Amino acid sequence: MNRLISTTLVSVFLAATTASMAIAQTTPTANAPSVSNPGPRTMERPFSRPTERAEARLAYVKTALKITDTQQSQWDAYANVVRKNAQEREQRFKSLQTGEPGHAKRQRPNAIERLERTQSFLADAVTRVNQLLAVEKPLYVALSPEQQKVADVVLNPRFRSIGGHPMHGRGEFSRG
Repeated sequence: MNRLISTTLVSVFLAATTASMAIAQTTPTANAPSVSNPGPRTMERPFSRPTERAEARLAYVKTALKITDTQQSQWDAYANVVRKNAQEREQRFKSLQTGEPGHAKRQRPNAIERLERTQSFLADAVTRVNQLLAVEKPLYVALSPEQQKVADVVLNPRFRSIGGHPMHGRGEFSRG
């Protein structure tokens, strides 16, 4: 008998809660996201632009490394390459959003076109890594042994690993 009463009470409570939620529901406001109005665009949120993220990351890394005045020229070279890469990435995003001729929406690429796009993307990535390596090596050499230990963690956190397992931004000095 007690079980029947408790089941009935739970059912009544759930029905009352559902009914009150249905009644309290209001119409969406002009600022609320909806199907026709998806809300703020990605490029309008804080730190959503590649240049903003790069500047925040550079500030974090510079503070973590405790860059000295004698290391400033190597740091500036490194920071300039990071900024340039972020600006190029931001330009690519903008051209994709505006649908510029190089990024016009068209039908799905065939297998050869996909491979050519992949080849182009990877060639660009190799160029960016080579540019970064060219400025990061002198910076790393200019660091003290203590700074190098920190640099091993905070510089290029996507590529570091412990015991052969990638950390992907987790650890003592994670991505800012």
